[in-house]
Amino acid sequence: MAIKKTGDLTLVKKINTAIVLEAVLRHAPLSRAQISERTGLNKATVSSLVQDLIDRHLVVDIGPGESSGGRKPNMLLFHAKAGYAIGIDLGVNYIRGILTDLEGTVIVERTLPLHTQQQDKVINQLIACIEGLKTAIPTSPYGLVGIGIGVPGIINDEGTILFAPNLSWSDVPLRTLIEERFGVPVTIDNEANAGAQGEQKYGAGRGIATQIYVSIGIGIGSGIILDKELYKGASGFSGELGHLSIEAGGKPCRCGNHGCWELYASENALLEQAANAGYDDDLDSLLEAAEQGKEDVIALFRGIGEWIGAGIANIVNIFNPNVVIIGNRMRRAEAWISEAVTESVSRRALAYHRGQLRILYAELGDTSAVRGAAHYAIDAFLVKMKDS
Repeated sequence: MAIKKTGDLTLVKKINTAIVLEAVLRHAPLSRAQISERTGLNKATVSSLVQDLIDRHLVVDIGPGESSGGRKPNMLLFHAKAGYAIGIDLGVNYIRGILTDLEGTVIVERTLPLHTQQQDKVINQLIACIEGLKTAIPTSPYGLVGIGIGVPGIINDEGTILFAPNLSWSDVPLRTLIEERFGVPVTIDNEANAGAQGEQKYGAGRGIATQIYVSIGIGIGSGIILDKELYKGASGFSGELGHLSIEAGGKPCRCGNHGCWELYASENALLEQAANAGYDDDLDSLLEAAEQGKEDVIALFRGIGEWIGAGIANIVNIFNPNVVIIGNRMRRAEAWISEAVTESVSRRALAYHRGQLRILYAELGDTSAVRGAAHYAIDAFLVKMKDS
């Protein structure tokens, strides 16, 4: 019986510690008395647990706050500088990396161009990017707590890239490779899932229960959030909406299908059409040309907007979301695609489904996925701290 009692008390302390830390994370600055009121834990228990969190460098006492009568209470904050996380967005033609504190505030950001998809070379550049960010970590109790990486492909629970068609990669044990190199926990997820998490946590999706994040870059992916939770499907591979068939007998796709949405509505599709029209340019150059009023380039963007809207209409009819958020590099073209996207969705989506629908553009710009990737690392660390 004594062993069981000890075990029960240890479990209760872990649960209560997690409750107190969560209260500080969500509502700080708070006094010990306010934590007691919010959690229902008695003041003596709260005081003991808070001291434990202070000793573990997770909470800081910032001194007296405002008084409502009587002695001023000491206020508590989460110690955001106790450790740091690295987030990586591994694109087809770029690597974007950030170093953040434990509240997700960006300390350092780096973006590197990729001129190859050759696996070994890309992984070497990825490691170099992480190394560079790691050297920028200030002195702190926990140092680097973890690394999160978003990848444009299908990822299993072990962090292996099963298939990334636009990188031409398959069966790459990326989590194992990075964990062995850096010795910290690593989370690998689909880039669009990471983008959805970034926008939900820090951007346009804050407080919205049902949202679909559509990442439009070289390809198209999506992160599906239903009732505030990321939906990953029975096998963990949901969200590959870029491979919806929208044209029977259409162009062949690297995935093995024909007529996939991303073949008609992605940055790659735009660049192909631009090349056929005599523009040997990148997205930034085309945006500049549109800004200068070149009608043929504006027409290209409008055409892409039509196709984006066609796919979004399918998403709306299936999921009936509160919002659809357009993110990644094509978000930069909002001024030139938004009208066409809206008109296309209005024509194609069911009236009842689009009644409350809002189409938004990523508040975090190109950084939705990298912010979400860093959040994965932060969240994993906090879960570990709550359970210890």
